[in-house]
Amino acid sequence: MNLDTITKQDIILTGDRTTGQLHLGHYVGSLRNRVILQDRCAQFLLLADAQALTDNMGNYLKVRDNVLQVALDYLAVGIDPAKSTIFIQSLVPELTELASYYLNLVTVARLERNPTIKDEIKQRGYERDIPAGFLTYPAAQAADITAFKATIVPVGDDQIPMIEQTNEIVRRFNASVEQTVLVEAKAVVPEVGSRLPGIDGKAKMSKSLGNTLTLSASPDEIRQAVKMMYTDPNHLRVADPGQVEGNVVFTYLDAFHPDQELVQGLKAHYQRGGLGDTVIKKHLEDCLQEMLAPIRARRERYAQDPAAVLDMLKTGTRRARDVAARTLAEVKAAMGLNYY
Repeated sequence: MNLDTITKQDIILTGDRTTGQLHLGHYVGSLRNRVILQDRCAQFLLLADAQALTDNMGNYLKVRDNVLQVALDYLAVGIDPAKSTIFIQSLVPELTELASYYLNLVTVARLERNPTIKDEIKQRGYERDIPAGFLTYPAAQAADITAFKATIVPVGDDQIPMIEQTNEIVRRFNASVEQTVLVEAKAVVPEVGSRLPGIDGKAKMSKSLGNTLTLSASPDEIRQAVKMMYTDPNHLRVADPGQVEGNVVFTYLDAFHPDQELVQGLKAHYQRGGLGDTVIKKHLEDCLQEMLAPIRARRERYAQDPAAVLDMLKTGTRRARDVAARTLAEVKAAMGLNYY
């Protein structure tokens, strides 16, 4: 993501499903950019509990309890609720009403053709037994985005079809009412290298795959995670030349180490031989311990007063409802549903 292209006129809508604590992949992919962007433009951060229920309805307590956990992670990394509007999706009913109108603008066939939905249906093994809420999620996401008239939506490249479908809905709605009520959003994909592999090196870092390192990880958890990390399986002796490409330890050093000149020197040494895996892992562990210690400490401090965190979420949700209500009123007026 090129942050320099984002101006104070832009409105950002982004967020996270409340299915577990956030991890280093979230930090690289979005959280650290959110901290920067909150000083540049309006930013709405969605705690997507309603969306999480589309495939967690049998585990709703997990979804509910992780609203607080994700909020704590936001605060711990430096997101300021006075600058960013943090809100709970299920407490903004205007989003549900907007989604119900948007569903009249899409067909089941079009929803099923959405590449993101198709891939996730396959991953979950739904076949034809698809929860309706899951299938229609693109309309709900369109409601999330358009309710705040977001112009920028940071997404992974696998989520671009969702933004494309949102913009289809926007165009179709505006055409149907013959006026420009809703605005299109731009999908902004993080820079190459901002998606972390899991500590196992086999896939992206994912809560569902169990290959994550959370932002609240203890020193021992960090130590054990680095110890388990995949390097170069052919680097059997210290004297042997090693491979940097696909080496998870170097991927993480690239993402997090503050001294990139040092990292480049380590890469060159590793490639010509004479540098052991334990040495590069020690560099990474030291880096992660130093980076995560203040995040963990802030999180623990906020966690001591959960009532204050919930009050913050109530304030943000009220602010979000005010904005969403204005958009909903404009949508209903354009459709002639303003009866009084």
